Amino acid sequence: MTRSDLAIIGAGPAGMAAAAQAAELGLCVTVLDEQPRAGGQIYRDVDRVAPLRGDILGAEYTYGATLTASLKHSAITHLAGAIVWAIEDQFRISYTRDGRGAQLDADHVLLATGALERPMPLPGWTLPGVMTAGAGQILLKQSGVLARDAVLVGSGPLLYLIAAQMVRAGTPPKAMIETQTRSDFISAAQHMGGALRGWRYLAKGLKMLASITRAGVPRYTSATDIAVQGTDKAEAVSFISNGHTQRITCDTVFLHHGVVPNVQAARSLGIAHTWDAAQQCFVPKRDEWGQSDKEGVFIAGDSAGIGGAKAAEYAGTLAALQIAFAAERLTREDRDRCAAKLRAKLAHEQAARPFLDAAYPPYAQALLPDDSTVICRCEEITAGDIRGYAKLGCIGPNQTKAFGRAGMGPCQGRYCGLSVTALLADARGQTPDETGYYRIRPPLKPVTLSELAGMEVTTPDAVH
Repeated sequence: MTRSDLAIIGAGPAGMAAAAQAAELGLCVTVLDEQPRAGGQIYRDVDRVAPLRGDILGAEYTYGATLTASLKHSAITHLAGAIVWAIEDQFRISYTRDGRGAQLDADHVLLATGALERPMPLPGWTLPGVMTAGAGQILLKQSGVLARDAVLVGSGPLLYLIAAQMVRAGTPPKAMIETQTRSDFISAAQHMGGALRGWRYLAKGLKMLASITRAGVPRYTSATDIAVQGTDKAEAVSFISNGHTQRITCDTVFLHHGVVPNVQAARSLGIAHTWDAAQQCFVPKRDEWGQSDKEGVFIAGDSAGIGGAKAAEYAGTLAALQIAFAAERLTREDRDRCAAKLRAKLAHEQAARPFLDAAYPPYAQALLPDDSTVICRCEEITAGDIRGYAKLGCIGPNQTKAFGRAGMGPCQGRYCGLSVTALLADARGQTPDETGYYRIRPPLKPVTLSELAGMEVTTPDAVH
């Protein structure tokens, strides 16, 4: 059994920044992350990939190498390939690594588990050839693979980023089918002041749009009734855009309509969550330092609410300052002095977020899909099944497990949870807060008996 002053779950921008700050203040830090190399999704595999494809992925991606370098601090142990499957009281963390189980005790825990791409259940989304836009970006980052003539579907800045990267890679998308409407932008206008304060976001977006336009990529906005067509694989996308029925042939479709916090670990600890109407998801309750309602557990980055990579970095550093203060490694005065500059940077970074949330909302027809659309891919449960359970008296997501096993597959509700909540809330005339979410219990990820039988009792080799 090993012990650390601080255990950080996740080696994305929030986790890496927190680790660096905590180590500089004298704390012994262990960072556990599922990936073989640090970076999270936004900076995935940056140390290896930046020299190979940095010109395609851009300067904001290659910046991540400055954060991964900070993990080389002597007070930081980075356990790559560590899959955390339980966090118990008094902060005993159970995980598997290299096919063996292990445990770690910590005085404080920081959850920096990042975000998940919001599922976009629509007709045909389970066909081969259909994947999330984030998955397509992973292929580019890690393998240099890009689909030719792919169609991008959905809304949000990530679609433009991926399209621009595809253009730079010489394989521009065949088309972009976007669901945001003119009304969405009119609604977002009330947040224009914040958008102008966060003008770098707007400038970056305009630059990406300009490159997409120069490449001649067709864009269809206000899209509704979107369906992926095909028998054994994706063959085309049909939709209605501004009153006109369209059909685009393709064999690859990238879906995206936002990202949501990965709350599984926080839920497993019983941390309270509330519904964020602007981002259409649940977020954990926490204070200005990221402290949750469970003493000693902090949450930072996109796992606490979607804000982006730089905001995650600042939030992680703020959490580390408070943890160091609680561990008596930092005075209140020094904590507050350091925090003041960070809070100013964080506020500037978050200024444009309300505008982006309003201008690029999730695709409404995917939030409440038609009855025939599968929403729980693991157990092949449809939206109509969930509505049927509600008519039979099902009152919440946990009860759907008894009615039809929704949320009981390998993903343990990560990808169907919000859909189940939305469908039940709509059917019962309730709010998402009233309807609730799945009750998450360990193991957070599948663990085998052989991994438990091989439980290590000594410190695993650190990966730096």
